[in-house]
Amino acid sequence: MKKVLFVTGKLAAPALEAVLSNTRWDFEPEIAVMKITVAALMTTPWIAKQLRPPPCDLILIPGLCEGDPQVITEACGIPAEKGPKDLKDIPEYFGRRAVLEDYGAYDIQILAEINNAPRLSVDEILAQAEYYRESGADVIDIGCTPGLAFPELETVVRELRDRGMRVSIDTFDPAEIRRAVGAGAEVVLSVNRSNLEVARDLPATVVVIPDFGEGLESLEQNIETLERWGTRYIVDPITDPVGFGLASSLYRYCLVRERHPEAEILMGVGNVTELLEADTTGVNALLIGFCQELGIRYVLTTEVIPWARGCVREIDIARRMMYYALRHRTLPKHIDSRLVTTKDPKITVYTEAELRALQSQISDPNFRIYTDGETIYVFNAERFVKGTDIQEIFGQLGVDEATHAFYLGKELQKAKLAIQLKKTYRQEGQLSWGYLTPPEDERKEHVKLTQTFTARPKKT
Repeated sequence: MKKVLFVTGKLAAPALEAVLSNTRWDFEPEIAVMKITVAALMTTPWIAKQLRPPPCDLILIPGLCEGDPQVITEACGIPAEKGPKDLKDIPEYFGRRAVLEDYGAYDIQILAEINNAPRLSVDEILAQAEYYRESGADVIDIGCTPGLAFPELETVVRELRDRGMRVSIDTFDPAEIRRAVGAGAEVVLSVNRSNLEVARDLPATVVVIPDFGEGLESLEQNIETLERWGTRYIVDPITDPVGFGLASSLYRYCLVRERHPEAEILMGVGNVTELLEADTTGVNALLIGFCQELGIRYVLTTEVIPWARGCVREIDIARRMMYYALRHRTLPKHIDSRLVTTKDPKITVYTEAELRALQSQISDPNFRIYTDGETIYVFNAERFVKGTDIQEIFGQLGVDEATHAFYLGKELQKAKLAIQLKKTYRQEGQLSWGYLTPPEDERKEHVKLTQTFTARPKKT
């Protein structure tokens, strides 16, 4: 049986032992207690110098430790990685770790539209394209503006191609289509009876849609024409916004898939996210789940309206999660929590009894801050304060030194916000905002504050 070595500090050791003993594992757990009180103050170089591990298959260090665990791997000759930030999350961590070994594949292509490209400079277009590519876009869609000249069109397409990007052109103008395809665009959005003739002998894939104001019968006629010409195509039955036929348009997608089981299909999810004043994470997840079920392998989105910023990255996450869920015939939960931003997928809390037991083990004046989801607890060796009003809590701490007062005020406000939004609070750690969570401060200025903090009585 494999063995996992859990590295911790003196203060957390009893709680870690309780978690490990109360869970059934498919490996043999062992604990290494380092000569330090607070585990989060360890750094990976320090652990690498101090740790003398027994034979094991994995070294797991606390998630709040600073530094790269590869340093430990190289020093000990054993794979090392950071675990969760809270030891209560260790069982879930190993369950998710097993999932991640087979996670990340997808089969949906993202087309990210640069809206009104003729109004932008070439540099602005290239910068937006780079942002989309970094967010996960597979194809950069150049959105033209009807009636507005685009003299830099060929230059833009060639520049993007030279940077290794795939390009589509979003226009009904036959002249713009020919210019873009001639410069290297590989997909055309879109064609119907109004401009279908341009698709004859066109060396690109075209997205075919119904005629303006018409239904699926016109789409079928356009498909038949493209089939006769031998033109490569992707079918787009058109997504309508909420309140203007969204339900009917989703039904159209089902009908098209039924009629054309092997056809490539595109969905313009931006028609929903841009026109629905709501956080886009859940909207994108649901629409991508629909696409995955129906075999829709192309989605078009954009990020124009402020609440839709981040849509490309959200779809990139959603397509991986939905691919995994359908492939493994499991629900899309407990797979990837990055699309849960405002709330937390799970709240880790401690009871007052647990916190009072923790207080009995400490002998220093440094304040620890916890919540139980409703109440804030602040304590050190001498004081134990609890409440919901952060001003009242602060008033009982006996602190008047400016740096420490600022630190405690910041942490108390964060704890209050965590309670309001039903999130997990971790002292000196970031609140979780899903894929929007900023990276931890590698400078670890908060460590200095924790190490030097002393509770002082207020001056009178």
